[in-house]
Amino acid sequence: MNLLLPGVLFLLLQAGDQNAQGLKALEEQRYADAAAHFQKAIEADPKDYSAHFHFALACSFLERDEEAILSYRKVLELKPGLYEAELNLGMVLVRNRRFAEAVEPLRAAHEKKPGEVRPAYYLGEALFGTEQFAEAEKFYQAAAAADPKFGPAVVGIARAKARQGQLDEAAAVYQNASAIDPSLKEAVLELAAIYEASNQPRKAIEIYRQFPENPAARERLGDLLVKVGEDAEAVPHLEFAVKNSPTAANRLALAQAYLRLKQPEKGISLLAEVVASEPANYDLRMFYGRTLRDQKDYQGAARQFLEATKLKNDSAEAFSELAVVLILLDAYPQALGALDRVQAVGGEKPGHVYFRAVILDRMKQYEPALAAYQRFLTMSEGKSPNEEFKARQRIKVIQKELRR
Repeated sequence: MNLLLPGVLFLLLQAGDQNAQGLKALEEQRYADAAAHFQKAIEADPKDYSAHFHFALACSFLERDEEAILSYRKVLELKPGLYEAELNLGMVLVRNRRFAEAVEPLRAAHEKKPGEVRPAYYLGEALFGTEQFAEAEKFYQAAAAADPKFGPAVVGIARAKARQGQLDEAAAVYQNASAIDPSLKEAVLELAAIYEASNQPRKAIEIYRQFPENPAARERLGDLLVKVGEDAEAVPHLEFAVKNSPTAANRLALAQAYLRLKQPEKGISLLAEVVASEPANYDLRMFYGRTLRDQKDYQGAARQFLEATKLKNDSAEAFSELAVVLILLDAYPQALGALDRVQAVGGEKPGHVYFRAVILDRMKQYEPALAAYQRFLTMSEGKSPNEEFKARQRIKVIQKELRR
């Protein structure tokens, strides 16, 4: 952000020693010294608008933005309509994301000099920040017309079009911006994110493919390829992302791709690393537990589901999963405890009651097993025909056993 120093003010400042010293300090980029000199000049003459202006300018360079904003406003109070103060005030407000406040001074500055780049561009930024995208586009266009080689204005046009839903038009403008200024090439990644949000993954993929050396882009590319079912193609991109910028998200995505490609050793090994890095992540624990369960590692799955219940002790889902693997491990008392917890948190469903009946049956606790089977049949109402058939058969057997 290049703030504007009006040449006319130099002449006005020669009379004051503090002002002169302040100007010298500004020229030498000693901004703290400059601010101190102009502060003294203001104390000597509170109506010296040039001292206020240069104090604001020094504060802007020092990123003491609140002081700068107050001082620019004081300049405009003392000297209404001063173009340089309007422009600089608007620019500092934009820098602080106070977009609504920036619109008025920037509009005034643009009206004074409609052919200048900066007032048009920053007015576009302020309007974009207030979500007036069509209006913002007009001023980005004005800035680009004033200087066709000013890439940020072209990017602004693209952004404004994208936010108006004109995504294909925006794509062409982004490409134009990168042709004008190669340093702006990655700006089009913003469009890829918009394509993702608008459920157009294929178009986002096309953009991400353009950045083979960008770990973040490769990660998004790999993740999207996984989502569209192209796991084999996704793997090298995710491996690149994990190697260059490992995160829990990209390691998880790579693990999922490995698992779908029937490479469980790689997938489970990576999942173990991710869980170790985020031990308090409930969803990750659940996913890891289900993966281990599917690989018939019931002991490992039980450990993960148990940790998940510690993270969320009111989760019927976690206690349900824990109960199932405990049954597979023949750990019946512990499984009953997990089912008791499901019931306590209000998550009991017919399937839970069926499991309870099966456990009690296997433990030869026939009376409570019979009651559980009967309650299951009452709750199920034909929704689980296979289990209902088994329950009726066991009821007959148990009733015979109890009559002995």
